[in-house]
Amino acid sequence: MADAYQPNFTLKFTREDARSGFAAIRHRWWFRILAWLLLLAGVGTAVLWALLLRDLPSADKLRDYEPPLPTNVRAGDGTPLRSYARERRVELSFEEYPKLMVGAFLSAEDKTFFQHSGVDYPGLVRAAWQGLTSGETPRGTSTITQQVAKNLLLTNEVSYVRKAREAILAFRIENTLSKEQILELYLNQIALGRNAFGVEAAAHAYFDRDVKQLTIPQFAYLAILPKGPSNYMPERHAERAIERRNWVLGQMLENGYIDEAQHAAAIAAPLGAVPRQTPSTDPLGGYFIEEVRRQLLDKFGETQESGPYSVYAGGSWVRTSFDPELQKDAQKALREGLLRYDRGRGWSGPMRETTFTGDGWRAALLNTNIMLDYENWRAAIVISKSGGNAEIGFGDGKTATLPTWAAQMPVRGKGGTAFAALKPGDVIAVSPEGPNFVLRAIPKISGGIVVQDPRTGRILAMQGGFDATVQNFNRATQAQRQPGSTIKPIVYAAALENGMTPASIIVDGPFCVYQGAALGQKCFRNFGGTRGAGPRTMRWGIEQSRNLMTVQAANQTGMERVVDLMQRIGVSQQKYPPYLAYSLGAGETTVMRMVNAYSILVNHGRALNPSLIDFVQDRHGKVIWPENWRACDRCNAPDWDGKPMPRPVIRSRQVLDAMSAYQMVNITEGVIQRGTATVLRDLGRPIMGKTGTSSGPRDVWFIGGTPQMIAGLYVGYDTPTNLGGYAQGGTMAAPIFKQFAQKAYEGLDVLPFTAPAGVRMVRIDRTTGKRVFGAWPGTDPKSGVIWEAFKPESEPRRLARRGEEEDAPKAVVKKKAVRQEGPRDSDFLQREGGIY
Repeated sequence: MADAYQPNFTLKFTREDARSGFAAIRHRWWFRILAWLLLLAGVGTAVLWALLLRDLPSADKLRDYEPPLPTNVRAGDGTPLRSYARERRVELSFEEYPKLMVGAFLSAEDKTFFQHSGVDYPGLVRAAWQGLTSGETPRGTSTITQQVAKNLLLTNEVSYVRKAREAILAFRIENTLSKEQILELYLNQIALGRNAFGVEAAAHAYFDRDVKQLTIPQFAYLAILPKGPSNYMPERHAERAIERRNWVLGQMLENGYIDEAQHAAAIAAPLGAVPRQTPSTDPLGGYFIEEVRRQLLDKFGETQESGPYSVYAGGSWVRTSFDPELQKDAQKALREGLLRYDRGRGWSGPMRETTFTGDGWRAALLNTNIMLDYENWRAAIVISKSGGNAEIGFGDGKTATLPTWAAQMPVRGKGGTAFAALKPGDVIAVSPEGPNFVLRAIPKISGGIVVQDPRTGRILAMQGGFDATVQNFNRATQAQRQPGSTIKPIVYAAALENGMTPASIIVDGPFCVYQGAALGQKCFRNFGGTRGAGPRTMRWGIEQSRNLMTVQAANQTGMERVVDLMQRIGVSQQKYPPYLAYSLGAGETTVMRMVNAYSILVNHGRALNPSLIDFVQDRHGKVIWPENWRACDRCNAPDWDGKPMPRPVIRSRQVLDAMSAYQMVNITEGVIQRGTATVLRDLGRPIMGKTGTSSGPRDVWFIGGTPQMIAGLYVGYDTPTNLGGYAQGGTMAAPIFKQFAQKAYEGLDVLPFTAPAGVRMVRIDRTTGKRVFGAWPGTDPKSGVIWEAFKPESEPRRLARRGEEEDAPKAVVKKKAVRQEGPRDSDFLQREGGIY
């Protein structure tokens, strides 16, 4: 068999062969053309990526896009109070926009919106040609989709590159969102002038009504604004605006949105825009609302860069503890108290000094943001003076006359009349009197008042001065003042916690302490230099506000314990030095802190955090603060469902012994009945409280209230100044509280302060503090026998009289102890409803 065929050669492919083959190909004409095309494509891709696609935002962001919305603040009852916003905007869904309004915007901006895929090619080519021939960058060539891309995802740069990026992004948006979603974004976002963003906000800005209430010509007017709101402002360019509006109406007719009759009626209609107006805000609660704003800024930040819940863009809903009626009562009481003291002391000068030229006085006045709301007082600016009259102007543009006789009060500290001191640009307070106006004086003295619910810590009202638009410094939370004698209940509460009782005898007599070689001997004295009254009960010392007894009690208790309680109860943020002067109010604190401390006493010693904000919801209704907020199930049920009543869980810590706290509340009720605040006795309900007067006197205080409400206030100059020897807490601050309480407590149940478990109510002699068995407390506040609160086993013991029980047989003594003549304590307590 023949052998198989074997070739006598081999194939070998070498690198030299590859090189020679490529060399032969690369010299071919078609290869060169292909290489150049590939190179140009690569370079073009790189340039395209660098100029157009690099950093191009994702269209998917629009699915979850949330436009900047104002933060809305409401009172405890849901009443709208204030909005914080840089842009006026109200967000609506597409279905909420009227069809004719949508038709007006499509006719004006993009009539082929529902046909194109994001870019209007004929319009784009036409605009590009016009730009090339004129040498200018084309404007006004964008579809609605491109405008959405520019407004929400791109910058406002005017260039061909930005237009190209805009077109690419428009394609992506069209592939991501429906046409209706794109229109909704556009109508909610577009800037339309007068600080209005979105069509709903613009409807209010130009016509003072909701968009669904507008007419066809009003729809058409709003539709012309995206091209340039300043070009069609009704106050400056009314004719141009009507001309452009009528063009839009013609487009609506051509596109079939309206018929001939509607078109004719709309063409004949006037523009109908309202004058530009500043969003109205109720000045009530200005100090409270500003404090809320500060807290929100600290928590959530100011702008969108701060986070999704920022104050000026987050669209949050804030429910506060604000009570409008209580605020009115507190505001009125404080203001009238300040005016009573300041009356007759002369004019303290203008509220503000500004300048203007020509007819610019109204803008100058409005820029001060002063909005007086006391009775019929108004803020005015002096326009000119001539002869015996001054021309004054108001924020609404009206003018009036201020005659010489209406401004004759003397200028405080300078002499001369107020009229002579007036000059153009002064912003003053006036009130009408007949056909003219008379000058009014804003009090130079000031103060603050806070109202709190002692059961929850919620702040119900706050006034930090005469008027927040005139004096924006909040004296209720920011002013550090010496509390005077209002600190004494805290000092004595420490004494009660450390073994004393309300019946403990303390000497009201001279007390000196050696403070070291540098300070020497310090001797204390009672207010006004009053001499000591000798041994007295703790109760008497508090009711009569005796300084010498207070330092004696603080010294016996130990100032370390006293200042420790002051810090625990919130009077001081940092611990005071353990000096006896702090037991008389030498340390600085705020009205808010002192009111909260008294609320803790009424709350049986449980800690409270004064709160202005109940909760904050995001724009979708989810509670975002407090973090652990829980709704109270069934708390708002219209009627009882037969189940146990809902009770909030008490999570607060005990900062003071409950029985000591109640003992102090019970003692300070005596301040109203027999002590330094008897002016409040005729309110006819259980009230605890304490007056205070700081050294000088520079500040006068009162803090107190009922189980439902604690209020506190101080009055004094911002730069501490002597108020005069007659100024005291009982004569100046307590009457302000009384004016507030007379209105605030109307309709509230008359409730006693409740005692915690374990407290024993014992009859004692009010003067000696000894236990009484044969007499009963009377209705007279100065009755010699009173009920006093004691901790178990701390009440005074009955002492046997020498020669009687001591000499009697044991069995007889025992029998006498068992037998009781007349009514028993338990009978009285049952008849009065138990321990209270």
